[in-house]
Amino acid sequence: MTKIYQIESGALKVAVSEKGAELQSLVDRSSGLDYMWGGDPAVWGKHSPVLFPVVGALKENRYQFGGQDYQLNRHGFAREMDFALAGRMADELVFSLKSSGETLKVYPFEFDLKLKYQLNHKTLRVTYEVANTGDQKMWFSIGGHPAFKLPLFQGDAYVEYALEFEEKEDAGKWPIEAGGLIAKEPVPFFTGTRKLRLNKGLFAKDALVFKNLKSRKLSLLSDRTHKGFEFTWEGFPYLGIWAAPGADFVCLEPWCGIADAVDASQDLTKKEGINVLDPGQVFQRTWSVTIIS
Repeated sequence: MTKIYQIESGALKVAVSEKGAELQSLVDRSSGLDYMWGGDPAVWGKHSPVLFPVVGALKENRYQFGGQDYQLNRHGFAREMDFALAGRMADELVFSLKSSGETLKVYPFEFDLKLKYQLNHKTLRVTYEVANTGDQKMWFSIGGHPAFKLPLFQGDAYVEYALEFEEKEDAGKWPIEAGGLIAKEPVPFFTGTRKLRLNKGLFAKDALVFKNLKSRKLSLLSDRTHKGFEFTWEGFPYLGIWAAPGADFVCLEPWCGIADAVDASQDLTKKEGINVLDPGQVFQRTWSVTIIS
């Protein structure tokens, strides 16, 4: 049976599953409100999977490294594997996934992937730490996929919420083509605006994908209550925004890596957005959620 671990601060309570080291709930203790999507398997059975060692789809679910072909499904394998509990305090959990015979069959690198969850009053910090424990360079991508319940508050409608970015944005979005691959060129989207009003039609053709936005912070607030949360993603060059068709949630997805483009070479070392670590090196990135109530 899958174990669930909990931590608390004065303001928040968090639950994390050992499977995928996946965040299950983020509860405001004063109101009892859970900000996370419930994971209905009839709609989308996840809550906040970690995407590793690839983000998104590979062309033909395949890549090449060292003269060999490897098969790897969308978003990689970490989200489906059991992590070990590596550390626990009242307000912090650390999970670890290490390379194994199973992972080496599809990903020929030795690694230690840690996920750290830390609470500080009304803020949850989620840190990804990737260590190269092998004796060769390691190529990888990593990303977050947290799904937040929407509407958050009883009496609200989905369309009464907007994402407000810290900077005025002019970026286009990168369409997702057949097979989950990224188009060659972006299409216009932001036009010097900070606000993106949400509606379920935004995701009719899959996620909104952005490269190198100016902002590294946004807020998601109810028009009626002006409550919600602030989301930060320092150090992640890509951001996806997604919901399943007609679903009552929105995913905010900070990525260090991106799906293959339609014309990708499938050479892992030349993949767009790929990260590389020398033996013994450690890579770390953090995203955070701060409740506004």
